[in-house]
Amino acid sequence: MAISPPFPPYPPHPGGTPEDGVLRHAHWWQRRGVRYGALITLLTLSGLVILALVREQTGTEGFLVGLGLAVLPVPLLIAAFRWLDRVEPGPWRNLVFAFAWGACAAALIAIIANSFATRWIATATADPSSADTLGATVIAPIVEESAKAAAVLLLFLFRRRDFTGIVDGVVIAGVTATGFAFTENILYLGTAFGTDQLTGDTGIASVTVATFFVRVVMSPFAHPLFTVLTGIGFGVAALSGDRQHLRRVLLPLGGLLLAMGMHALWNGSSSFGEFGFFAVYAAIMVPAFGLLTWLVVWTRQRELRTVREELPAYAAAGWLTPAEPFALGSMRARRLAREYAGRHLGKPAAREVARYEAYATSLAFLRHRGRRGRAGADFVVRERELLNELWRRGEIARPALDHAARMTAPPVRVAPPPWPVHGVYGYGRGPALGQVHNAGFGHPAAPVYGSPAGPSYGSPAGPSYGYGHGGGYGYPAPHGPGPGPAQGPGPAQGPGPGYPASPYPAPHPHQ
Repeated sequence: MAISPPFPPYPPHPGGTPEDGVLRHAHWWQRRGVRYGALITLLTLSGLVILALVREQTGTEGFLVGLGLAVLPVPLLIAAFRWLDRVEPGPWRNLVFAFAWGACAAALIAIIANSFATRWIATATADPSSADTLGATVIAPIVEESAKAAAVLLLFLFRRRDFTGIVDGVVIAGVTATGFAFTENILYLGTAFGTDQLTGDTGIASVTVATFFVRVVMSPFAHPLFTVLTGIGFGVAALSGDRQHLRRVLLPLGGLLLAMGMHALWNGSSSFGEFGFFAVYAAIMVPAFGLLTWLVVWTRQRELRTVREELPAYAAAGWLTPAEPFALGSMRARRLAREYAGRHLGKPAAREVARYEAYATSLAFLRHRGRRGRAGADFVVRERELLNELWRRGEIARPALDHAARMTAPPVRVAPPPWPVHGVYGYGRGPALGQVHNAGFGHPAAPVYGSPAGPSYGSPAGPSYGYGHGGGYGYPAPHGPGPGPAQGPGPAQGPGPGYPASPYPAPHPHQ
């Protein structure tokens, strides 16, 4: 295997002396540290204040009961959003920030603003009941959805590399809303428990059970559903070109307005009559949830198709093996590759394969945006970074992905020739007339590239389609493989260090 990537390494200190580079790097880390410190301080103070406010309204016992019941749907919702993000998983720090913002900062803004607005309306109109209704159906949707959307906006602006499409918007918005609903459920469930203590109600007839059933059992997805509309707006804006400024502003704003409208309809459903809540739930909330779920799953499948369509250019230039685009475009093959690496080399190897899959997916999305003219000015720099990350992990990841491609590729049915062949039509031993061979992707029962009749994929008897073969420094540009001297035939591809020899023939490089 080649010991260095087929492009020159980065200059150690471009554009200046080494001392200048060190100083710039130190200043960058200082600015980043100040930003992170301010953000952590803000979220911590918000958490402490919201904790004190909720405990004051519910009491210590009510707070503990509300906390224990409100936490139940959180792992399920987080796992669901993480599953949606498996194609190109974002860093955990983004999800932690989104959840903390929703649970602390957004909840604090909502409590203070809603209380102030409701009191002001009650004082101005001298009608407390109308003020409560107006606050729930108008003020609360505007305040709460705006507070939750702030987290999506911050990540859209300052974590642009991690925010590349609709799925990213849905995941970030959904996790933010999950954190907000968590804090709100503590408040509602703790208050309901305090009411039951005053009235002496217990069991199914208690207010706590009714609140738990409505908020945790029937509608745990309510707040995520509202805010996901905002996330979709930001996700579509992320797919737009840098010069489409109006679209990048109007789409998130339109998603935010839709989120506010659905939130207002949900809050006002109790005023539509005895069965208004159930009518809105069955006629609007459930279909909307199903439609958005279909949209996100369809988007995820489209992302996998993008991976399969964009990565073959890098395989043709020698950066990837021919089997990798197929394996990286299949969630089942990805899982098999991680399991294969973990089984033979341990959990660290499985994590390296997972990182390799994530970087390869980011590379495919980057190339896709570049071909559509939507890539930023740092396209070439970002492409080199991703290729370098793949090269560093290739020795561990490529054999595992090659194994996964063999295990998951569909078989190809090949009809026997109409003329006499040795072993057929009674000539010697062989399959009977009309028998069909399974010529799968490296299937052991079928003649493949690498059989005695032809050169082997990386075998000593023939030229290798190895890692060093291909585009050299001219790795693929946005519109195809770039020019550059070929590196020559690479070394024979083996199973990799620590992997057992594969019992399957290697795949044809053009299959």
